[in-house]
Amino acid sequence: MTQFPSRNGGRLIVDALVAQGVEHVFCVPGESYLAVLDALHDAPINVTVCRQEGGAAMMAEAAGKLTGRPGICMVTRGPGATNASHGVHIAMQDSTPMILFIGQIETGMREREAFQEVDYKAFFGSMAKWVVEIDKAERIPELVTRAFRVAMQGRPGPVVIALPEDMLVDMAEIADAAYVEPAQTWPGNADMMRLQSLLWAAKKPFVIAGGSGWSPKAMASLVRFAERFDLSVGTSFRRQMLFPADHRNYAGDVGIGPNPKLAQRVKEADLLILAGGRLSEMPSSSYTLVDIPTPKQQLVHIHAGAEELGRVYQPTLAIHASAQAFASALEGLQPPNSLPWSGETRQANQDFHAWTDEPKPIPGSFQYGEALLWLRDRLPEDAIICNGAGNYAVWVQRYLRFRRFGTQLAPTSGSMGYGVPAAVAAKALHRDRTVVCFAGDGCFLMNGQEFATAVQYELPIIVVVVDNGIYGTIRMHQEREYPGRVSATTLKNPDFAAYARAFGGHGETVVTAEEFGPAYERALASGKPAILHCRLDPEAITPTTTIAKIREQALAR
Repeated sequence: MTQFPSRNGGRLIVDALVAQGVEHVFCVPGESYLAVLDALHDAPINVTVCRQEGGAAMMAEAAGKLTGRPGICMVTRGPGATNASHGVHIAMQDSTPMILFIGQIETGMREREAFQEVDYKAFFGSMAKWVVEIDKAERIPELVTRAFRVAMQGRPGPVVIALPEDMLVDMAEIADAAYVEPAQTWPGNADMMRLQSLLWAAKKPFVIAGGSGWSPKAMASLVRFAERFDLSVGTSFRRQMLFPADHRNYAGDVGIGPNPKLAQRVKEADLLILAGGRLSEMPSSSYTLVDIPTPKQQLVHIHAGAEELGRVYQPTLAIHASAQAFASALEGLQPPNSLPWSGETRQANQDFHAWTDEPKPIPGSFQYGEALLWLRDRLPEDAIICNGAGNYAVWVQRYLRFRRFGTQLAPTSGSMGYGVPAAVAAKALHRDRTVVCFAGDGCFLMNGQEFATAVQYELPIIVVVVDNGIYGTIRMHQEREYPGRVSATTLKNPDFAAYARAFGGHGETVVTAEEFGPAYERALASGKPAILHCRLDPEAITPTTTIAKIREQALAR
């Protein structure tokens, strides 16, 4: 009989992570999982200690986006877990593989409302793919390995694992589980042949790439498919890295406030191929681009999760396949002898450039779009761009160019406070790459404390804080619905450049677009985490309108 070394639950957890190739853990420590922290002391895993559990969970989610394998977060019970729920919700809505480990009360104290007791299955049940509490140490290899599969397979997403404190010190003699790769669901030959037939019969086809589970190889296959069929390709909301922006077949992103010509192109397509995405509220412009439940377009929907096919839209052809498997199968499709839509493809690309090449002047001295054009011309092709949520991100999505897979970290869930933690995670995983974070003033201060984490681990991220002194998105909607009645949307902010210096980073204030480039170069040369505090006129609420115009239009209704 094979003998295995006796290990406590904490060691078994860490050894299970090592067996799955985990190299990074993001955490906030807690007495509820001291045995795990002790095991990490000797493990070949990089541990990043964060300042708040929401930031730690967002870092793990960002790591999942970048690697395709679950990002790992560890927090303590009660408030630690509820703080971390922010990142779990992002991982669910963004379809990102992630595992959250939570220290839990002792098993003998359940149902007494013990110190920081939470029913995690009830709390996380609607925002995670699976929630489990491990009662026995000998089950750790089984359940952790299962968690990796659940997080990666089908529609990727978060798994939550509760670790009772007494279980973590129990001893067990059990083998580690083997390293697992996610199972890929492949499209059937009949489905691919039908897709080819639909393409041959189409006059105005359009492709939207979205969702998660892609890879550089899959992206390259999608590009070759678009080239062979000369198809116009758009990307879903905050999934712009799935198709190179400088490609002649790129039509732009189908996101919030899309190019009106692009939105019309989606509506008028006779064949719409939705590859990997869900076309949820934001990329569908509040479900206005495609009719529910039966689209006017012939819809081909490809998704790794069978439950997503027909969930909102009833497709002409539903293909249950992972993004990578579907992209590989595209290599076998043959284009028709003539491509009647080629002129439309060229026009779509021209419309994209007309919409994004040159920004219009906005109120105030800081011409935000001009600063982004300067950066667009100088960023390395593999630079990672991070942002949270807010109107400041509209400029980022519109004027920067994403040319490679793995260069964009942005929450499709619309979660504020994401950019800084995501940038910290990106730099921790890729120290050799440029990482730039964009954050509004309100967005930054939701997780700005993680700038201290960047300083602690010497991660020279560059954070561009776009400060207009308001919760801009909410003010915009407020003026549309209740013009002139400003309520709860005004902010009094600190000196963000001084904030950076107080933590030991580099900080500068920028008031004009001409100042931005030299300030960025100095930040880069400093070798420190840096903040560029850019002061934006609050009237400049979007690239195309002002608060005054929105109010005027609302009052005229």
